[in-house]
Amino acid sequence: MGSKLYELARYVNINAVVSYISKRRHEDGGYCFVSLLNETNINDTYYAVKIYDLLNLEIPEKEKTIEFLDNSAQAHRATVALAMASEALAILGARDLALEKLQYIFKKYNPLEGQFSVGLGGSEEFGAATPLESTYWVLRAVATLDYKLENDMKEKIREFIESFRKGNGYGVNQPTVTMTYQALYSLNALGYPIPKTRFFEECEVHGGFTEVPLSLPPYLEPTFYAIRGLKLLGKKPRYIKEHIKFIRALQNPNGGFRRSLEMGISNFQNTYRALRTLSDLLSF
Repeated sequence: MGSKLYELARYVNINAVVSYISKRRHEDGGYCFVSLLNETNINDTYYAVKIYDLLNLEIPEKEKTIEFLDNSAQAHRATVALAMASEALAILGARDLALEKLQYIFKKYNPLEGQFSVGLGGSEEFGAATPLESTYWVLRAVATLDYKLENDMKEKIREFIESFRKGNGYGVNQPTVTMTYQALYSLNALGYPIPKTRFFEECEVHGGFTEVPLSLPPYLEPTFYAIRGLKLLGKKPRYIKEHIKFIRALQNPNGGFRRSLEMGISNFQNTYRALRTLSDLLSF
């Protein structure tokens, strides 16, 4: 067990987290955050892999999880799901299988033809893929595999990203924390300079971040993306202790994390984001 596990265990109940995840593993090697349902899926399995990887723990029966992801991520799947599966397979050491999924992706995601997967569904965040979301997930998989894109494709993607610039952030109708981070991450992954912005600071409150400035309450998703964005920009949040307190308060009795202080059920996505955000906050 690595030092990351012990570091995080000073602040949250990591044993409960591991129990929460492991109890929701099914015989096919996949995971489903609703423990009583045998509806294993790529999203939950991806986040299980990410949590084990963050904690430097070996994933149980890894070969079964590799097989599950390989069988689930077929050509008909939406781009985001394929990208998540590809990244997870790469983390698990199945590089050849991950590259195979990448080839499926580029049949749907073809910047040279002006195809950026918009409207193909399978969104990780919103139910239908936002303009920058597919690009973000594709480039995560590309980066994990150290796959080299041609310069003309990079430029087409950069132009697409910049078409969503709204003032000092990125968005469709207005800039949001989520889309601003996805844009900055994507530009960085392509090797382009990261635009300077204070948008994340504008969404910081005394314990968490909001999706847009001058709004409440804070939620886990924008807090996760804002902290990642600040790290990418080489900046620090103002209220580190308060953000840590916010994250700690999101852990539910079953060991998982919810998205807000007021209410919410645990899921794998929130649990990974909480742990990743806490880890980032402790690194400042």
